[in-house]
Amino acid sequence: MKKLIAVFLLVALISACKTETKKEEKEEVKKEVKKEPAYPKALSEVFEKHGGIDAWRKARFLSYKVKGEEHTTDLHSRKAVVNADNYSLGFDGKEVWLHQKDSTAFTGNPEFYYNLYFYFYSMPFVLADDGIIYSDTAPIEFEGVSYPGIKISYKANVGVSPDDNYFIFYHPETKQMAWLGYTVTYFSKKPSENFKIIRYNDWENVNGFLLPKSITWYNKNDQGVPTEPAGEPTEFSSALVSQAPLADSFFSKPAK
Repeated sequence: MKKLIAVFLLVALISACKTETKKEEKEEVKKEVKKEPAYPKALSEVFEKHGGIDAWRKARFLSYKVKGEEHTTDLHSRKAVVNADNYSLGFDGKEVWLHQKDSTAFTGNPEFYYNLYFYFYSMPFVLADDGIIYSDTAPIEFEGVSYPGIKISYKANVGVSPDDNYFIFYHPETKQMAWLGYTVTYFSKKPSENFKIIRYNDWENVNGFLLPKSITWYNKNDQGVPTEPAGEPTEFSSALVSQAPLADSFFSKPAK
């Protein structure tokens, strides 16, 4: 009887060892197949300079003021609301809505506008979104500095304007974002070679993230090189990045 018990214990011990070995092997395989980031190393360095993409993904909402409006966006769902004195508009997760005191309060296109400034303001972090294709682009020269660049395009059926292109240019030493080129295809629904360019040279620390305090659209020459400001800077204020979620009702269209 004692021999049978001893044999049983021995078999159980061997079985447990095999199970533990297989568990360790599975864990090792998981470590080996861990995917690398889907964006270029240079862009990773830009993210790090601006506060880190991992930290950004932990944040829940972003808010700021621009041109008399308060913009708030849920960074996970991309629900958004824009509040002004006599109108508000937003995206509730299903549809874009507009609420105004009279028909002349807001004369733009709500679907195009509700997240327009979000993309400009949350650079460079929005360049880590899903469905992006990265490729090389020629650097631009400005005031004796050559700024390396990365072209950002989108896979088919990503967003409402998948034919849009962005071009981010960063300082070669500091890795800080310096310029943004972009095309607009929302209205034409066709690819375009005509791009606009914005200078990002005025930054502030917002809850650990380096975000723009102002941005300036620039004129450019025939070679696409920026020459001079096209107008006054667009200024942002009262910026906040928080890990606290907002209620879904916050992004709903007002009842009245």
